[in-house]
Amino acid sequence: MITIALALQLAVAPSPAEQAVHNGRLNQLTVNAPKLTAEPRLDGSLDEAVWQQAALLTGFSQYNPVDGAAASDSTEVLVWYDDHAIYFGIRAFEPHGAVNATLADRDKYFGDDFIHIMLDTFNDKRRSLIFGVNPLGVQGDGVLSENPSRSEDYTPDYIFQSKGRITDFGYQVELRIPFKSIGYQPQRVQDWGIHILRRVQHAGEDQSWAPARKGNASFLAQAGTLKQLTELKRGLVVDVNPVATAKLDGRRLPDTQFRYGNATPEFGGNVRWGITTNLTASGTVNPDFSQVEADASQTVFDPRQALFFAEKRPFFLESIEQFNAPNQLIYTRRIANPTAAVKLTGKHGGTNIGFLSAMDDRAMSQSGEDHPIYNVLRLRRDVGSQSTLGIAYTDRIDGSDYNRVASLDARLVFAKEYSFFANVAGSFWKQQGETSQVPLWEFSLSKAGRQFGGQALIEGVHDRFVAGTGFVSRPGIVHSNVGSYWTWFGQPEAGLQSYTFNPQIDNTWDYQEFEEGIGPDDIKLHLNNGFAFKGGWRANINFFIETFRYPDALYANTYMLDVQPSGDSAYVKFTGVRRISNYDVFLQLVTPRFAKWSANGYVVIGRDENFDEWTPGWILWGQASAEYRPTDQLRAGLSYIEQRTARYSDRSVVNLQRIPRLKLEYQLSRPIFLRFVGQYVSFERDALRDAGRTELPLYTYNPATNAYRRLGPINSNNFRADWLFSYQPNPGTVIFAGYGSSMTDTNSFDFRDVTRTADGFFVKLSYLFRL
Repeated sequence: MITIALALQLAVAPSPAEQAVHNGRLNQLTVNAPKLTAEPRLDGSLDEAVWQQAALLTGFSQYNPVDGAAASDSTEVLVWYDDHAIYFGIRAFEPHGAVNATLADRDKYFGDDFIHIMLDTFNDKRRSLIFGVNPLGVQGDGVLSENPSRSEDYTPDYIFQSKGRITDFGYQVELRIPFKSIGYQPQRVQDWGIHILRRVQHAGEDQSWAPARKGNASFLAQAGTLKQLTELKRGLVVDVNPVATAKLDGRRLPDTQFRYGNATPEFGGNVRWGITTNLTASGTVNPDFSQVEADASQTVFDPRQALFFAEKRPFFLESIEQFNAPNQLIYTRRIANPTAAVKLTGKHGGTNIGFLSAMDDRAMSQSGEDHPIYNVLRLRRDVGSQSTLGIAYTDRIDGSDYNRVASLDARLVFAKEYSFFANVAGSFWKQQGETSQVPLWEFSLSKAGRQFGGQALIEGVHDRFVAGTGFVSRPGIVHSNVGSYWTWFGQPEAGLQSYTFNPQIDNTWDYQEFEEGIGPDDIKLHLNNGFAFKGGWRANINFFIETFRYPDALYANTYMLDVQPSGDSAYVKFTGVRRISNYDVFLQLVTPRFAKWSANGYVVIGRDENFDEWTPGWILWGQASAEYRPTDQLRAGLSYIEQRTARYSDRSVVNLQRIPRLKLEYQLSRPIFLRFVGQYVSFERDALRDAGRTELPLYTYNPATNAYRRLGPINSNNFRADWLFSYQPNPGTVIFAGYGSSMTDTNSFDFRDVTRTADGFFVKLSYLFRL
């Protein structure tokens, strides 16, 4: 009887020769992944019998730099599922060069070879979850969205299991993605979209299982399909994540004594409930500060634009893609120090849903007594096969004042290559008895193409437009951009693989003057040239021809001190040069990701505006960065930024900013690492004058004090050092212990008179209970 039963079992189970094979280059993109019952060990070996029954995906094509060409490396991806998870096994063959692989923190493996599995669990061809692994199984995850254009966000974290190892033929990886960790359709039988990308660093290639072409307006629309996934089970989805934090901050007092405050611990937590497979509710009380590293310094190219800093707090990062609104009308970092917040996210039918309500700390209100209240709603409806229609609404209430923004947007995709986008919004606000109702709008038309494409865009923001829960970098302007590109592709073995010529005309108006029919303030012609070479080398040579008109608002309180021959003096309004003409060249070089190192850098040189004195100037702006990986556990990243502006008249230096930054990371194991980040910011500015014209000194006027202040020389040298110990076995369970110190240096890069001005210790403990 045992012999008969064994014979029947072998007859039913498919042999390796009967394994279903799906070749991407033959457009065999419909996959019936088998539903099996097994509990494989995740060890990266793929030697268990269950993998012989899985569907096999092979036949990869090159996507970058030359789409459509056969991949130079062979890849096999095995897929099957059971009631509670979907499994992937990867065999990546590498006969041509070394495999790049290091131990790294989550989402930090982009210098390595890696595989990205993209699952469109709602099969809507608009949004896909990214599950990434490097050859050692180090994880990365995020979301790819196409609204209004393709973008990848690696801030969301999902719980899944992976294990990888390097082999004599390349590398192997196993993944298990629990259905409990993701959202999907509520149907008993459903289809998912699937894309698989492989990055080969030594060749500088991205290889795709589905033969995706750049000439298509949608990347996700070219995905394959996992057909007839049946009876998926998540069970109860309740995540409880208590968090305890403590900070001890110190600062140097005016009497030069250094004093610390009280290290009072704070407690909070997050709760996540999967109401259904497609809707999730979350709540938080006193969410943690989460900033285990200071924001990296950014250089200011145009002082008329505000700097943007990304969200980092775990509660707000969860399902952040559901709050993706055009023109950054939703920016959760505006909720500075919330005491509590709740949100509902997911997809019902063809509608993506994101709702958030939060109460901020009293200290964030104008009165210091009210709790500012934030309400955010984002809905996006699928229309047709790839188009969308969306609305966004934000509301910030601070006592009797309020700010409300209502927005409508639409993205229409047609003829595969074309997309039209429109967004109109209104800001309705009341502040200290003053009210306003003003618009924001944007319209664009794009054509994607393998060899030829382009875009035409025009957008406007009223000067009184306020987004209390959004981010507007520069209100009061109308901006247009018209550009096209033409790409030439070389032979697969040629040294130059592609060349792209991308001319653009970019204009900016004052909003009120645009309505009156007055010409643009800023007119730019950019002639961009991109080169992609075999092996992953890339270069750009761009030429900028620009003209800028005097921005009166930027110098509204700037004056000159005019001394008459009689000895009398008077403050005269500064007007600067009416229009400045610029001629610049931009040079950039990006190396491949070699096994031990990689580097990139750019420099901009030429005649450009001297914003400090609004006169023509000579600029030298550059940035260089390099990463060195001497072992698979240690990595060192070094970057250097320099901005130098000299007067056109006498070549004297007006301002000089230099920012070297060093990051050292040692990965003891996959969940544990040590990190040091050191950043030095040196800034020097000469005493300002009306250079090249009257040479009179410049002053700033303060209406509140009715006083004028000389814009004299500035010299600041600030150093910041941050140390961190991190233990993070999975998202939600962490131990962070860190120390940060801020210091000043008397002279630039002197280091002989360094004074500590502030420092702080912090600890964060959290544990994820998954019920």
